[in-house]
Amino acid sequence: MKRVVLTDIDEIISHYTDYKNNLITILQKTQDKLGFLPEEAISHIAKKTGIQEAKIYGVVTFYKQFKTEPSGKHHIMICKGTACHVKGSGLIEKAISEHLGIKPGGVTEDGMFSFEGVACLGCCSLAPVIMIGEEVHAKLTPESAVQVLIGISEKEKANEN
Repeated sequence: MKRVVLTDIDEIISHYTDYKNNLITILQKTQDKLGFLPEEAISHIAKKTGIQEAKIYGVVTFYKQFKTEPSGKHHIMICKGTACHVKGSGLIEKAISEHLGIKPGGVTEDGMFSFEGVACLGCCSLAPVIMIGEEVHAKLTPESAVQVLIGISEKEKANEN
């Protein structure tokens, strides 16, 4: 996990004068820098902008894009939209959960993977899909989804050597 450097947050905030109308952008840039929005960062943003901490938490918890806990190095989003659901995303979610040993919302002990269900990834014609980082994996079965994860793990191990 990255250490929270308050001067980094100050630098982000310094680009804006209308804090209220730029709060989402400030939060996005802070999350990009830190990987998530820890309590310390939210408190600092509140102090620097004069926006109540409760209001900032309201924004952070309303929008799915914001995370208050660190994600794994490889964050998996499994589509739960209608097309993916009908084509077996529930079975894929179960296979991923069993393979990784975590439930949706969890992070593996080694910090390599995290995953969550999302309402829709907008890839209905490719259903069922998962997205890992910026990469979409389409027309999956439970077995092929697990093979994607195995491939990532093998690549990570090869890069360690």
